[in-house]
Amino acid sequence: MMPLMMEFMAPHRLWGLAIIPIIAVLYVVLAFRTSRPRPMSSRLRLVVPKDAAWKRHGAVLLALLSLAALIIAWAIPKDYVDQPRDRATVVVSIDVSWSMEAKDVEPDRLVAAQNSAKAFVDSLPPRFNVALVSFAGTADLVVPPTIDRGVVHRAIDSLLLAPSTAVGEGVYRSLDALKLVPPDPDNPDDVAPAAIVLLSDGATNIGRSSGGAAEKAKEQNVPVYTIAFGTDNGYVEQDGQRQRVAVDHWELSEIARLSGGKKYAAESAGQLNEVYEAIRQSVGSERVPAEVTDRYAGLAIIFAVLAAMGVISLGARWP
Repeated sequence: MMPLMMEFMAPHRLWGLAIIPIIAVLYVVLAFRTSRPRPMSSRLRLVVPKDAAWKRHGAVLLALLSLAALIIAWAIPKDYVDQPRDRATVVVSIDVSWSMEAKDVEPDRLVAAQNSAKAFVDSLPPRFNVALVSFAGTADLVVPPTIDRGVVHRAIDSLLLAPSTAVGEGVYRSLDALKLVPPDPDNPDDVAPAAIVLLSDGATNIGRSSGGAAEKAKEQNVPVYTIAFGTDNGYVEQDGQRQRVAVDHWELSEIARLSGGKKYAAESAGQLNEVYEAIRQSVGSERVPAEVTDRYAGLAIIFAVLAAMGVISLGARWP
């Protein structure tokens, strides 16, 4: 009933829990004494049915649980709850290498990524700044951090394919974009949390190491959420020949691990939408301590009601 490592605002009050085993022992002693065989008239056997013992024991147990929950509530417990963030910065970094032309995801990888990215941007809180980075052989800051969703939409629609894949450069350029975040007018000295959402399907074949970029992101407390997009059977046609463009899950997993983020995989536009929703929940909320006294007070009421029903059942001789 009580999570491990829970914190309390008045922990000294938990000493009240010591009364519960005392009451339990007292009840067991009294129950043992009264359970000894005694002569009983036929009329008394009708009044006290033989199967009433389990109801009595259950009612006492529920009453003790209710008392325990009340004492825990009295100690004012704290727990961590999800609270929506008011302000943050999200850099959407999209791979525009030629492998994104593969049609294993309808209508093709890039178009599916563009559509889902726009829906993801729209789902973020209005005060979140959003930046857009594209990368292939090099990485470009397409849109600096802004709250103007229309600008980001038009920039996403204008993305064009290019040769090579420099995933590490995409992460580095995303970190550079965070330096351009405008200060909060209400709290100019506060630094809003930030995260990078990186969508790619291929392995790095040019530029700086993606592992080094991920470690740099970790130093700056910027988690990178990577999305491995596409299937292992994807291919593109070059000079009339098919070239397989399988997704490199290992590299994207390492980037997420080293940066403190999380790696996702999506093999369809529908799955990509689900992944973006999971990321939105991660970057759009934060775990904060909060008083949860009402949670245990509610449990105490439930146990007390059940215990009362058990006692009434004994008195009313319910079946």
